[in-house]
Amino acid sequence: MARLVFIRHAHSTANDAGILSGQLPGVSLSKKGIKQAHDLVERIGASSFDSARISPLQRCEETITPWLNSKYSKGLKSYLIDDALIEMNYGTWSGRKLSSLSREKMWKEIQERPSTVQFPGGERMKAMQKRALSCVSDALAEKKNGTHLFVSHGDVLKAVVASLLKMKLDDFQSLVIDPASVTVIDFDGSKSRLLAFNDSHSPIAPMTTMEKSTKALLGGGSRKSQSKK
Repeated sequence: MARLVFIRHAHSTANDAGILSGQLPGVSLSKKGIKQAHDLVERIGASSFDSARISPLQRCEETITPWLNSKYSKGLKSYLIDDALIEMNYGTWSGRKLSSLSREKMWKEIQERPSTVQFPGGERMKAMQKRALSCVSDALAEKKNGTHLFVSHGDVLKAVVASLLKMKLDDFQSLVIDPASVTVIDFDGSKSRLLAFNDSHSPIAPMTTMEKSTKALLGGGSRKSQSKK
């Protein structure tokens, strides 16, 4: 049983400007995002991760670097910049205002049938989901009962979470994953249990020490923090 901790990068300059940045280089954290990244240091705290896999884009590295440079990261066993976690390649849509893109004919298809979408000059949604899930598989191959951290992007994480929760890709737009938010899932290779979703405030360390399980809990469970067995 693995515990998967997903963090979306903190608020970026592209978020500030309402731009779809995709894989464009040079997109850094905004002032708001810098504060979120520093807040994450205490939120992540002394969480012990068997691996950390990070998108190669600047905004993801800037999000996790304050924690990596802190006293809390000493328990991290493995760190990898992973191209499989890079943002969606939006092709010719990259760098454009979202307000302008929302008037494009393909916008409705993206919202309603994303599994059919290939961005002009860019990537298919299904291909993005497949490569991102390969990163999860690699982490499980490294340690199937481990606790693994992933730092990536909104659409990428929504696609991964949707798959782990057995949602259709066409339904992934119903998920919201905010900048600097945390989602935690227990996964045994087939079944999943959602422990936290789009959490922007709670400490993460207690979530990494709760007993791992994918069992259905009558009444919803008590969510008490327990030591791992």
